[in-house]
Amino acid sequence: MDLMQLTQTIHLFPPVSAQPTRAAKAKRGAKAATQPALPGLEPVEVKQPEVTNRQVAEVLANIADILDLQNANPYRTQAYRNAARGVLALDEPVSAILARGEALPVPGLGERLRQRIAELVETGAMTFYNDLCLQNLPRGVRALLAIHFIGVRTAVRLYQELEIDTPEKLWNAARQQRIRKLYGFGPRSEARLQQAAEQFMRRKPGAELGGVA
Repeated sequence: MDLMQLTQTIHLFPPVSAQPTRAAKAKRGAKAATQPALPGLEPVEVKQPEVTNRQVAEVLANIADILDLQNANPYRTQAYRNAARGVLALDEPVSAILARGEALPVPGLGERLRQRIAELVETGAMTFYNDLCLQNLPRGVRALLAIHFIGVRTAVRLYQELEIDTPEKLWNAARQQRIRKLYGFGPRSEARLQQAAEQFMRRKPGAELGGVA
């Protein structure tokens, strides 16, 4: 079935794995507190990377694109697009505003959408976005969403028109200058995608880049 006829995460933001619940974290913390660590092996608290406004906006924009492919209610789709623009227009990080317990100063932002943004900032994941991707997008499209600069529409086009469904295939297609032949792409965007795919692959153990070190 043509993806553009679907009846649509991300980062991409790609769909990310679920984070431990607060209860589970507290339970582990209490258990660790009762067991003294050996000298030099004290646990080091790992701070979760802060979710930036741009990352929040990218997730919201991806959701809008998925809903658009679903032919969802246009007002609902537009609400996510407006929210993405509003987040990008903020003068300070969303995380800082939420940490103060304040409502995001984004016009037209409904309560449900506020909760979803708060979940994304707090945990690094948005359940609604992940579920939307899993339900409506093939695995190959979801794999491309993990790469920087690739949103839903770009991932769908690469998947449909060039049968690209992995970062490796994306890198090879760019190296062979096949992406620039697609409407709306060019040498610069192709080079940017190749670089993004290469950066993603370098983070994967055992990844091969066609002999490129």
